[in-house]
Amino acid sequence: MHLTRRSFLAAPAVLSTALLPPSLLAAVEAETPAVPDLSSWDAVRAQFALDPAHAHFASFFIASHPAPVQAAIDGYRRAMDRNPFHVVEHGMFSEGADNVHMQVQAEIADYLGARPQDVCLTGNTTTGLALVYQGLPLAAGDEVLCTTHDHYSHHESIRLATERAGASMRKVVLFEDAASASTGSIIDALLKGIGPRTRVVGLTWVHSSSGIRLPIREIAAALRARAGAPLLLVVDGVHGLGSTDETVATIGCDYFCAGTHKWMFAPRGTGMVWANADNWARLRPLIPSFTDVDQYVAWERQAEPASPTTADRISPGGFHAYEHQWAAAAAFRMHKQMGRTRVAARIRELNDQCKAGLAANPKVTLHTPMSGELSAGLVSFEVDGLSPAEVVKQLLARRIIASTSPYAITYARLAPSLVNTPEEVDRAVRAVREISG
Repeated sequence: MHLTRRSFLAAPAVLSTALLPPSLLAAVEAETPAVPDLSSWDAVRAQFALDPAHAHFASFFIASHPAPVQAAIDGYRRAMDRNPFHVVEHGMFSEGADNVHMQVQAEIADYLGARPQDVCLTGNTTTGLALVYQGLPLAAGDEVLCTTHDHYSHHESIRLATERAGASMRKVVLFEDAASASTGSIIDALLKGIGPRTRVVGLTWVHSSSGIRLPIREIAAALRARAGAPLLLVVDGVHGLGSTDETVATIGCDYFCAGTHKWMFAPRGTGMVWANADNWARLRPLIPSFTDVDQYVAWERQAEPASPTTADRISPGGFHAYEHQWAAAAAFRMHKQMGRTRVAARIRELNDQCKAGLAANPKVTLHTPMSGELSAGLVSFEVDGLSPAEVVKQLLARRIIASTSPYAITYARLAPSLVNTPEEVDRAVRAVREISG
């Protein structure tokens, strides 16, 4: 049963429910425009206030707030500006439908195919990874195995956690060339890299370096089938969430960490971690929680919490930009209205078009697999004789916004998404051809 902090506070006169809005959610929804018709991709594109003078192929970096999300942010902001104490207190600690924190968990869980109580709200992927790795009961001599291809935030989250625990970190190479990798070769390389001290495996679902999408479901099955002690699988899933047609809660990983302000279009500074109850119970909290009642009551009684760790106990406490955190629910509702299968198919269609166009250019080296099963929304490439930074600079001169990958070995990137059209993809491919000479 969900209890509220208010049940345990000794100031009922100050926090009387008579002083609170009768229904915060109803009040905010009354001021929020209805969700628009999103049955056409033109209608979806119209939700974004992007500069029409440019073709935007870097929206995966951090999303423009679409109109339904911006409306939700504005609604919560207006409510808080009118009555900050009552709105935050009510939205965080009410029971039932007026507990906005729980409603956000429920919306995210529905999209993930999970239980609301197994969703931990965070600020971004980096925070989620750090909370998981720092919370794991690593001991001296334990090893966390990751790959050479992972992002800075993943590597550093592991390094900092293993240093404190006296454990170790090791990186394996999954492929020499992402574009020619296969499911079988990736799994073989990972399994060969597992050592006698490996306790945890950390992987990235969709790599922002090369655009490859790891077959996480198949990898998880292979890890479970291997002989030896069970291993925990931690996944950085930020570039797969919102761009693929996959049910996260059944994909096979033990911890799934993702920011929601990229492909999901949630407000900037929002993220989540999913795990099941048994895996939450393994973790040690790092930051005091404002949403776990048992931890709060134990503090009042000057005792240790007697119950197992939960998603809420891992969720960082302190005050947040609640208008952003709470409006994340609107982004997940928007995605569900568009349809996950339909969204993934559109992104795949645009990316297939982009890859085919670039691959036809003899002066372009494509680093992203052509297979839609091993890629998602990112296309990484090089142009003969030009640095990736120069390619991006010349594309910008043609009013096409691309990016470079922030790794030791860097590539130029185009990321066709829901804000793009097939015509814009063709325009970007033609621009690369012009640049390549």
